[in-house]
Amino acid sequence: MPCAIPTLADVLRARSAIAPYLRSTPTVVPEALCEALGCRAIVKCENLNPTGAFKVRGGVYLLSQMCAEERARGVIAASTGNHAQSVAYAARLFGVPAVIYMPEEANVLKVAATRALGARVVLAGADFDLCRAAAEAHAEREGLRIVRSIEPALIAGVATAALELLEAAPDLDMIVVPVGGGSGVLGAGVVARAVNPAIKVVGVQAEGAPAIYLSWKAGHRVTTERADTFAEGLATRQPFPLTLELLPRLVDEMALVSDEDMMAAIRLLIESARLVGEGAGVAAVAAALRRRKEWAGKKVGLMLSGGNITAEQLRHVLDHDPEPVAAVV
Repeated sequence: MPCAIPTLADVLRARSAIAPYLRSTPTVVPEALCEALGCRAIVKCENLNPTGAFKVRGGVYLLSQMCAEERARGVIAASTGNHAQSVAYAARLFGVPAVIYMPEEANVLKVAATRALGARVVLAGADFDLCRAAAEAHAEREGLRIVRSIEPALIAGVATAALELLEAAPDLDMIVVPVGGGSGVLGAGVVARAVNPAIKVVGVQAEGAPAIYLSWKAGHRVTTERADTFAEGLATRQPFPLTLELLPRLVDEMALVSDEDMMAAIRLLIESARLVGEGAGVAAVAAALRRRKEWAGKKVGLMLSGGNITAEQLRHVLDHDPEPVAAVV
């Protein structure tokens, strides 16, 4: 049975539900970034959420809607990191026991943050898709409520970021959003379709992990053998069915960026806007950098979806190209 697409009314309900727990994040227009990208770059700073990423909006909304019986049983999730922190943060808010499965080589900052929020972390699987399978088996054994990376309530919750963006900049030509599981770009699509259908919604994946991009192009589900990208938030091999069901109705275009593009975007944001983003978090900026001639002069909403980058990762990115980004763009 087709899933009902979340509506703007659902997003407004989500905003009311999360308002006591989460503040709106800033929307900024750094002039140096605009000059480098050749467009009017309106950046939504989701890296400034309590967990450092946009997903906490969905986690708080979903758990706020759970019944007492579900909360008592506890929740379980699988994540490379930002969804993990979202569920753990919300579970702590509402007193819900949480088990979080993360890949064996998960970002150590995200693992530590998830544990610090009170969740029990289990490291399992070489990548997200194997980790997810282990979590689903655990949920089946123990009767826990599994919080998948994409569900209608999560989409409605994270869509509040796009709603805030359009309230700050209602005349955008496009909204560009990184795509891991897909909740962020689908949420942006829900809001944009309701507010102004002329706004183009663009999702961005990594060239080394293009399963959703390939599925969108082919018109059917495509999986990949590997997910080769340093941006762990984009490193998925198997698209979620709900994402593929809703994508054609809510998203206008899918784009790819390389790891080099994302590293350049991290450097550019630091130099031009004094903002720190992780690899997946800056994918929208990377797309604008790669397509600056095509998007020249447009008003582009860029979702900076996360800032959970480790010191080691940041050193690698900065050492990778010691020349100032402004000199090469």
